[in-house]
Amino acid sequence: MTDEELLREISALPPEAQREVEEFIAFLRQRYHQPQPDASPESSDWHAESFVGMWRDREEIRDSSAWVRSVRESEWVK
Repeated sequence: MTDEELLREISALPPEAQREVEEFIAFLRQRYHQPQPDASPESSDWHAESFVGMWRDREEIRDSSAWVRSVRESEWVK
């Protein structure tokens, strides 16, 4: 259905039905609303954040994959 056909169909409805169409469109807009990203997101210097590097001195997790593997093996042993 083209836009023109849709408008013609809506215009042919009684006023009460047209109001229902309007309300339904408002409902759909609210339901499928896509939040718009901020036009100017705050730039953040991640290197200045306190959590960056907090495990830097932990030798046991230098290789994070090996550390996770060993923790899983020790915790999941039956």
